[in-house]
Amino acid sequence: MSCSTSGGQGSKNEKQGNLKWWQLSLVGVGCTIGTGYFLGSSIGITITGPSIVFSFLLAAIGTYAVFNLLAKMTAKDPQEGSFCYYAGKAFGRWARFSCGWNYWWSTTLIMGSQLIALSILSQFWFPNVPLWVFAGGYAILSILVVLMGTKSFDKVEDILAVIKTAAIIMFILLGAAALLGWIPGGPDQKTGFPNTRDELFPEGFSGFWASLIYAFYAFGGIEVIGLMAIRLKNKEDAPKSGTIMLLLLTVIYVLSLGLAVTMVSVDAIDPNESPFVTALADYKLAFFPHVFNAAIIIAGFSTLTAALFGVTTLLVTIAKDGDAPSIFAKKLKNFKELPLPSLGLGAIGLMASVITALLLPDKTYEYITTAAGILLLYNWTFIILSSFRILKETKMFAKIVSIVGLILILAAISGTLVEESIRPGLFISLLLTAIIAGVTFIMSRKWKKS
Repeated sequence: MSCSTSGGQGSKNEKQGNLKWWQLSLVGVGCTIGTGYFLGSSIGITITGPSIVFSFLLAAIGTYAVFNLLAKMTAKDPQEGSFCYYAGKAFGRWARFSCGWNYWWSTTLIMGSQLIALSILSQFWFPNVPLWVFAGGYAILSILVVLMGTKSFDKVEDILAVIKTAAIIMFILLGAAALLGWIPGGPDQKTGFPNTRDELFPEGFSGFWASLIYAFYAFGGIEVIGLMAIRLKNKEDAPKSGTIMLLLLTVIYVLSLGLAVTMVSVDAIDPNESPFVTALADYKLAFFPHVFNAAIIIAGFSTLTAALFGVTTLLVTIAKDGDAPSIFAKKLKNFKELPLPSLGLGAIGLMASVITALLLPDKTYEYITTAAGILLLYNWTFIILSSFRILKETKMFAKIVSIVGLILILAAISGTLVEESIRPGLFISLLLTAIIAGVTFIMSRKWKKS
């Protein structure tokens, strides 16, 4: 879902950068593709059927609206704190505070989602091992990697981002070859791409509505590229970089999902298995399920560890800005200058996911992924609303795109109400938002007194 970044809340104005626009586009593609797409798309398909392709197209439009506005604000006023800084600039300290903590919680839930996804994918080889055992193992391993230091982690992460992208391209090529009859085998009943309304929308409008959250979740990570846009040589290239990145992502997503729902019946899709593995399961490609699964797990683990490093760094910056207890800004010299208090809080978040996997093994992934996706969209809403005050767009097209993006985000959030299986994720996000709002209200009163 996200790549590691040192971006946080601070308002340090960093003018230097060495990234070219196309490099940021490629980094963005690698950062955004994650287990939320490889596994979360299975849930989306089971909820809405082949129309998941249209869900992703709508999510791409909404994502474009968000990134375009964030890129314009970055080009106009490059800041290390990115969207949280802009929220504070537009609405005051309460917005910066709540945005920072909402982002911390959303990233922590994304870590939990990644952790459970890795555990589910590992059960492909070891179906009898309980989910929580894998979750605990991956959590401990991720914490150890961060403790060992992250000097070379960015380079390793770039390689693993290429692996993720290559895995999808491999599926697209193999899927096209299978449909053309170049690969022996295949399901007994050929499905073909649906061409009637009932085939496209087997679960009706409500299923399509509910699936939007998983499409948006697959584009999650776009806000991290906003944080990284400050590294561009020319900050004005940020909108172009984001447009190319989204175009590439949309093509990859739509092609791979279109192939998946064409090659196999929707009824055969298992929420606990990647739809791309399911789609090629009946073809004589004994190597593919194992290679693909291993590639996702390796790359997914890198994303999990990067997210843990990211929330650790984020909390340090929040604490330096006075929006978190000062203890979380402390770094211990005896531990490679690591901010152990901040890392400890992130580790507690991981362990909470392990406990959830122990208590609710059947629905953990749906609940955590839904809640993480909704909290992510809350931040995206902040980005759009902040832009209305900061950019003051005068062009009618830009205004329309912004409003359409906001409507699509609200549709994705509200869609979780109509699907009973994912509704608890909405309640989790509302509970966390209420806690953040309550703490923000208390802090606002203290700020006024001081």
